[in-house]
Amino acid sequence: MTRKRILMGIVCAAFSALLMNAQTSQVAPTRPTPEAMIAKQVSRYATLLSLDAGQQSKATALLTAEHTAGATLRSSMRAAQKALRTAVENNDAAGISAAATQLGTLTAQELQAHATAQAGFYAMLSPTQQAAYKQLGPMAGRMGMGPEGMHRGFGGPGGPQ
Repeated sequence: MTRKRILMGIVCAAFSALLMNAQTSQVAPTRPTPEAMIAKQVSRYATLLSLDAGQQSKATALLTAEHTAGATLRSSMRAAQKALRTAVENNDAAGISAAATQLGTLTAQELQAHATAQAGFYAMLSPTQQAAYKQLGPMAGRMGMGPEGMHRGFGGPGGPQ
């Protein structure tokens, strides 16, 4: 009887060690690079809209330019949001006004960069491709350009309600 208990204890300990090792050896997923996301999006458009090599190259350039502009704007947005939080905490009406104005300007610039890229993309499409693009609806650009405007995935404009 004692041998069975000892054997069961050893088996349980080995199994527990195996489970603990399996949990700690998992590698955290890495976030895709902007280049990889752009390449995936261009590949998706190439499939859905039958883009030729020249259109794919132009789409890559448009999305890259949009991403670059957006990265700079997002950095400025974070600084303006921090300034707004500080102004709120200090009950600084002038600081609130300045930060809110800056955030409005940056948001307008972000929308302009996106719309410019979207317009360039749409303009390079043939009439047949434009019709197909319109048929894609909001799902066309869930993470970027699309006929329904700027999308930020779940919870952002155009995301599920």
